Amino acid sequence: MNNYYVDLHIHIGRTNSGRPVKITGAKSLTIGNILQESTEIKGMDMIGVIDCHVPEVIGELEALIEMGEVYPYEEGGLRFKNVTLLLGSELEIYDENCKGPIHVLAFMPTIEKMKLFSTWLSERMKNITLSSQRIYVGGRELQRKVKELSGIFIPAHVFTPYKSMYGRGVKQSLTEVFDGDLIDAIELGLSSNTNMADQIKELHSFTFVSNSDAHSLPKIAREYQIIKMQEPTFEELRLALHQKDGREVVANYGLDPLLGKYHKTTCDKCLTIIDDVMAEACPSCGHKGFVKGVFDRLEELKDTDEPYALRPPYVHQVPLEFIPGLGPKTLQKLRDHFKTEMAILHEVPEEELRHVVKGSIVDIIIQAREGKLRLKSGGGGKYGKVDSE
Repeated sequence: MNNYYVDLHIHIGRTNSGRPVKITGAKSLTIGNILQESTEIKGMDMIGVIDCHVPEVIGELEALIEMGEVYPYEEGGLRFKNVTLLLGSELEIYDENCKGPIHVLAFMPTIEKMKLFSTWLSERMKNITLSSQRIYVGGRELQRKVKELSGIFIPAHVFTPYKSMYGRGVKQSLTEVFDGDLIDAIELGLSSNTNMADQIKELHSFTFVSNSDAHSLPKIAREYQIIKMQEPTFEELRLALHQKDGREVVANYGLDPLLGKYHKTTCDKCLTIIDDVMAEACPSCGHKGFVKGVFDRLEELKDTDEPYALRPPYVHQVPLEFIPGLGPKTLQKLRDHFKTEMAILHEVPEEELRHVVKGSIVDIIIQAREGKLRLKSGGGGKYGKVDSE
């Protein structure tokens, strides 16, 4: 068995021809750039690109296979250099069982299965060329189709405000919307962690995944997991998500929830953090509209204080872009010496780091490894930050 770095939620911003896929995604987020960034700079072993239902993207991947730059694994997934690409799709459902829109992730093992899925989707959504589009079928019908095509199904960023299972201000059980037996894992999202999520008892039976939801190249691997598998293939991932035959998630690495941009309730006008969630108006500007934070939302939803013992550790990860004083030139210097960000964050000895960059930056990297950094909360769409004072 081997340990692999895995990030299962990366968006495509544009196709090679320049057509938008994820409207809010960076133009540099092409499939080719994602593959290069993931393997050469980030050091990931497996990535999920969740806009692979787009016909033009499928065509680009087929061209890479034809040129010999990418090859399909027999057990699912596409291999490029040192990284495996999983073919995914993020979709929005809102059927009669939902009390608001919910985003989900679906992954297919092969190009052929994704083409079939794309054709099926095109008859049930308005624009197959864009990301995160609403599909006009129920949650269970979508699940059945994913499983018919041998796919993996994961409810996405389940606590994020606006478009998630638990984040919309209403109380609703997972099984009101989905068939629990057809869920392979639960994606936590950037403003929560394992301990927070396990306050909801119905989630105890599912594996948790922590992914970047990257809308730009630098955001790839801001959250990820280490997964023990025989090799980085689709079928091995499926086994790991169900903890079968020694495969498993070894550890989740994610932003400390304080760094997440929806952690605390915030005024949606001036972004002041609201400590008294029962307040009628913002104490700073008097505005009456708030964005409820994940922390406060879970205070409403929690139904157990008993920790679930069978979880891997959740390591609070501070991405390099959050390190004060670590600008682009210094970061490139570190990459030139140590190759990938995974190596810098986890593997390079402290003494070697000190030979390359100034001690104050190394001190913060080491404190980040040890979980000793002071952080300021984020909320209302604004990320938290490292308190360097």
